[in-house]
Amino acid sequence: MPSAEQDGASPRQGRSSMKKKGPSKDETALLPAFPALTLAQIIVPATPEAFAAATAEILAAGAAGFDTESRPTFRVGDVSDGPHVLQFALTDKAFIFQTLHEASRACLLTLLESPTLLKAGFGLKSDSSQIRAKLGARLAGVLDLDSLFRKEGYSGDMGVRAAVGLVLGQRFHKSKKITTSNWALRELSPQQLLYAANDAYAAFRVLEALRQTHPDLHTHTAPHEK
Repeated sequence: MPSAEQDGASPRQGRSSMKKKGPSKDETALLPAFPALTLAQIIVPATPEAFAAATAEILAAGAAGFDTESRPTFRVGDVSDGPHVLQFALTDKAFIFQTLHEASRACLLTLLESPTLLKAGFGLKSDSSQIRAKLGARLAGVLDLDSLFRKEGYSGDMGVRAAVGLVLGQRFHKSKKITTSNWALRELSPQQLLYAANDAYAAFRVLEALRQTHPDLHTHTAPHEK
């Protein structure tokens, strides 16, 4: 895995006991932009046939960037009924699955429980319980990239922004306004589609870069961090 020094970020690690930290927002703001997917590269299945075709293509790829989105809760005591969106990104496209479509459920179970499909993303530990409650799926073949960075000596959760800056040397922007938008809508806005797709796509790009230095990531199975 590249070090902060190699990617131009300031070294914030003592030589012995101090943990490493990823690049700050100010540091990544100086980097060239991440080459994001466009709307033309985003597929939103809505029929049983479209879900089946998407599932087959994702499984055949063997690895995907993965993330979820849920309608936010704003009142104390409210419990999220998400996830409302699950996204899978491949080399040049992303698939957006909306759980409001009944036809998506069986296909999502196939993808989420497949041990041969490596699903890599950030902050997935908190997604596991929501996915189980919503879909009854027990995740398999999931790699939380934050846990990988922690094993490399980085403190806390790296997150997609810092990881893209550290590993790819690129600037990845996330809109807080879109993050907290209504993901339960039947028709998602172009901004929501771009946000969701590129969250997963950035994870895929980081995974592909890490595979250059971590041969074990070429296997199609990965333990999910409990």
